[in-house]
Amino acid sequence: MEVPRRTFLSFAAGGVALAGTSRIAAADTYPARPVHIIVGFPPGAASDINARLIGDWLSGRLKEQFIIDNRPGAGSNVGTEAAAHAPADGYTLLLVTPPNVINISLYDNLNFNFLRDIAPIASIMRTPMVMEVNAALPIKTVAEFIAYAKANPGKLNFASSGNGTGSHVAAELFKFMTGVDIVHVPYRGPAQALTDLISGRVQVMFDVLTSSIAHIRAGEVRALAVTTVARSAALPDVPTVADTVPGYESSGWAGVGAPANTPADIVATLNGAIGAGLADAKVQASLADLGAAPMSMTSAEFGKFLADESAKWAKVVKFANIKLG
Repeated sequence: MEVPRRTFLSFAAGGVALAGTSRIAAADTYPARPVHIIVGFPPGAASDINARLIGDWLSGRLKEQFIIDNRPGAGSNVGTEAAAHAPADGYTLLLVTPPNVINISLYDNLNFNFLRDIAPIASIMRTPMVMEVNAALPIKTVAEFIAYAKANPGKLNFASSGNGTGSHVAAELFKFMTGVDIVHVPYRGPAQALTDLISGRVQVMFDVLTSSIAHIRAGEVRALAVTTVARSAALPDVPTVADTVPGYESSGWAGVGAPANTPADIVATLNGAIGAGLADAKVQASLADLGAAPMSMTSAEFGKFLADESAKWAKVVKFANIKLG
């Protein structure tokens, strides 16, 4: 199932040769009809919000409709499989998110190979995750949390959006790097997990800032730290986990991919259009409202990023002994 890293990066850097003049002509006139962006999560999820933001921009920029096609299921695998098996003509795209690279290590019997079957087009954004606790918990810093957890092994529960999700592996990375013993309680999505965090049924959660920022601002949960290397402009007074646990980093992010062998000219057109969007003040403001920041890369850079992320999370999955299929 694994694809050699060098092969994947070579593909991303070199693009794909066009096969015949008909495909060149298609690339020159692209897009000539509506384009579908498959999202592996339901409407209203953070990934869906990101897809609609960039889809609206692309519709205006490229003068053709970019339609969001929600195909939730199996931790985004349902949508990813549909994209991997779609025609490589640029009219089916995939919103790429952390589960795509995490699932490589979680599942043994997928009907696709993400790094082989999806061509990287462009990154869109990065958003911190936030380590947050129930507001009634007498803990205000990461150092206090580590000390409390070590004094009470197995007595703190951490919520996640489900087994193998970004919120799950972010907490497992924290466990790996700090040695704390906290118990995983998986939910079927972030909304349910947050509800129980607010009520105190669970005590801590690592969640994408996009989902949690309103609850943090309302005082319903307490943010201990953000998970990116730098602080978030949305929560400038909240430190980073790495301030206490050097080297810790985990974040939400999104990008766009397409079926492998999508013409290189189409990949370049989309990368350029997305890059222009990320430089637009209105798009930047919309991302900031979500607690996110633009993350602009070439297709080659995005390919390297995906390969690096897959290697990073494979180590965490092995440490936590997570297997889903």
